[in-house]
Amino acid sequence: MNKRTKYLSIAAAMAATLLAGGCSKSPDATATSSVAPAVAGNVSDIDVTEHVKTALHQNELLKGFDITVVTLKGDVRLVGVLDSQIQIDEALRIARVAEGAHTIHDELTIKK
Repeated sequence: MNKRTKYLSIAAAMAATLLAGGCSKSPDATATSSVAPAVAGNVSDIDVTEHVKTALHQNELLKGFDITVVTLKGDVRLVGVLDSQIQIDEALRIARVAEGAHTIHDELTIKK
């Protein structure tokens, strides 16, 4: 192998390595992971979700209701069916005061 061919081979190998590393996919932002990235105040999405769920289950107005809590980058989504607007308001209040939560998405409805 002459010098030029050797340098071209090395350059091609380096370029392939850089391209392969640069094209690697990061985890899907919508996927839920057990190792959630830190969000506002260094609180992980999992911790925010757990804080909200715990507070909802401990609240007298909301005990026994199935409220789904999903957190992504500090955005908390509440989904469920409750008996009254007062219960919805209380669930939203609880989510708003959770450490690390910065936006609350209300998908709670009243049972008909």
